Amino acid sequence: MRKKLSVENLVVSFRTHGGKVQAVRNISFHLNQGETLALVGESGSGKSVTSKAILGILAGNSVVEGGSILYDGMDLLRISEEEFYSVRGDKIAMIFQDPMSSLNPIMRIGKQLTEAMLLKGRIRQKSCRKAFNSTLSLLSKTMVRAIAKGDVVKAAKIKKQCKDFDKSQFKHIALKQAYSEARESSAQAVEEIGEMLFHIEKEVFTDQRYFLGEIQRLASGAINDYVVGGEDKARLQSLLKELQKVSGKEIRRKEYPQTSRLLKEISVILEQGLAGDEPDFFSMGYYMVFAGKSLPRLDVLQLNQYMKNYMDENFMDDFQSYIADTLEFSAKEHVVLKARAVEVLEQQREMFGSEGFRKGKYRKATREVVRAVEASIDKLEIRKDTLAYTFGRRLRAALSGCDNNSDSRTFCKEAVMVIDQMIQHYKKQLNSPKARDYEAETEEVIAFFKEKASGAVQKITGSGAKYKALKLMEEVGISDARKRFRQYPFEFSGGMRQRIVIAIALAADPDILICDEPTTALDVTIQAQILELINKLKENRHLSILFITHDLGVVAYMADRIAVMYAGKIVEIGTCEEIFYAPAHPYTWALLSAMPDVESKERLEAIPGTPPNMLHPPVGDAFAERNQYALKIDFEKEPPMFEISKTHRAATWLLHPDAPKVEPPESIVRRTARRKEG
Repeated sequence: MRKKLSVENLVVSFRTHGGKVQAVRNISFHLNQGETLALVGESGSGKSVTSKAILGILAGNSVVEGGSILYDGMDLLRISEEEFYSVRGDKIAMIFQDPMSSLNPIMRIGKQLTEAMLLKGRIRQKSCRKAFNSTLSLLSKTMVRAIAKGDVVKAAKIKKQCKDFDKSQFKHIALKQAYSEARESSAQAVEEIGEMLFHIEKEVFTDQRYFLGEIQRLASGAINDYVVGGEDKARLQSLLKELQKVSGKEIRRKEYPQTSRLLKEISVILEQGLAGDEPDFFSMGYYMVFAGKSLPRLDVLQLNQYMKNYMDENFMDDFQSYIADTLEFSAKEHVVLKARAVEVLEQQREMFGSEGFRKGKYRKATREVVRAVEASIDKLEIRKDTLAYTFGRRLRAALSGCDNNSDSRTFCKEAVMVIDQMIQHYKKQLNSPKARDYEAETEEVIAFFKEKASGAVQKITGSGAKYKALKLMEEVGISDARKRFRQYPFEFSGGMRQRIVIAIALAADPDILICDEPTTALDVTIQAQILELINKLKENRHLSILFITHDLGVVAYMADRIAVMYAGKIVEIGTCEEIFYAPAHPYTWALLSAMPDVESKERLEAIPGTPPNMLHPPVGDAFAERNQYALKIDFEKEPPMFEISKTHRAATWLLHPDAPKVEPPESIVRRTARRKEG
């Protein structure tokens, strides 16, 4: 399963008047694509601090002392605020515990939903164009080396192919954008017509001129050869002229039947346009730029096949073959460079961990190892090697914590750890190489170009943002969206406000959603509705979710895997079934014993004592003082993570081979048995 996010050895503290509070202590976990990982624990265990570190919104007195958060070839702890702007909200979004803390109380809901879309849209256009240009330039240069091999004529042909691809891509996107805008206008017009017909039927009409003007504007925007074209276009224009006769004045009651008839006819034309087949604009773009003749008169499906055949025969078959050969060439080239990088890393490793560390000495070595790793990165791979991409920043960040005075005897252990991690990562690739499907990777490259070209020309208009906002409101279960679009947060219930916050989080179509206690402030009935909504959105949008809660009952309904946190550390991690049916850490036992169970007649057991003071973390197991099963070693030495299965680990000395056999509490055993029977 593909990893979407990896947290490695994260350490976060806070400066206070009393000293340094250690909030997160060397935790590691990953979030897979399409899964829900729950972070569970009491208040103060470090759950929310972890999520805020991922999103780059830690408090000003925070100190990230070590570790990395890897996402899409970036270490989120090392990137600039400008770089973070393209991640926060766009790729990783967050839902907070109290919806009112996320909403502006004096701004209408609609404005709050559309504002971010418009701002982010402009930035996305710029970044997509840059990514498209840089990747196509690199592909062209590598293709010349891989295919032409010194043949000047062939090299010229390859360069021309890449330029032709660039031209056809942006023609295809211009066509697709015009089509999408026409469909969007058509869909909005149909909705406005439905709203107006409802008001006419109920005779509760207000602001008629606005509605009529909007319908005419939107319906006119639906005119496009592949949405409303040909005879339908002429008929629509005729109907709109008739409708215009009543748009300059109030509609009298006797004019309702005529107005309703016109609106219904317009709506039928628009709905038929929306139901039509979509042209293959990718092939059409190439045909229109290079065929030198007009499109044949065929229905859409026949036209699509004709244009695809034309593009394949005249361009794509050769171009895709060249790309596949280039990807293979680049991969082989970078295997050699990875082996060289391992040599350099191993040569310099001892120096980074030696005594008598010297500032001038480490600078040269750092440049050498970073240069070797960066040279080994195959930038034509669409799926980025996150460890390699973030190596330089992680190494420099580790070294910045070392004492670089001339008389330093510091051991830069974190720098050595970063280097060792890179060595092992590359050795695994070199010794156990995965079989590559270069044809499939070629399809990924083409899809990448399509996506970036689309993003480069896709402009979000005010009306488009409003339409998307209304759709989002409907998607998250807010009825009568048009009316509520203009309301203020105080006019909504707590559950509805949380739905609005979810809609705002989804506005940029993120692929990771962080839910920080999203149901704590809601009553039980509304909690269930919000949880069901989040699960539905996860499935429909293929989201990866990091779900933070103290409530194990909620976790059972939401999570695929669970990480139990205590005093800033992960003490147990496993699948939902493993945590509920085979818990291993005494703290997990305590949480389960305190969880209400309808079928249980046993008294709930409160966890005795209080969490430790993290100004002075305990030497051994942080839970030892509250743990009735604690061993002597628990007070002396912190336990490592013991592997129970490939997916289940726990940090408790009870799992040591020499530890006495301790069974979970009877209440846990009985509950587990009941769950298995159920």
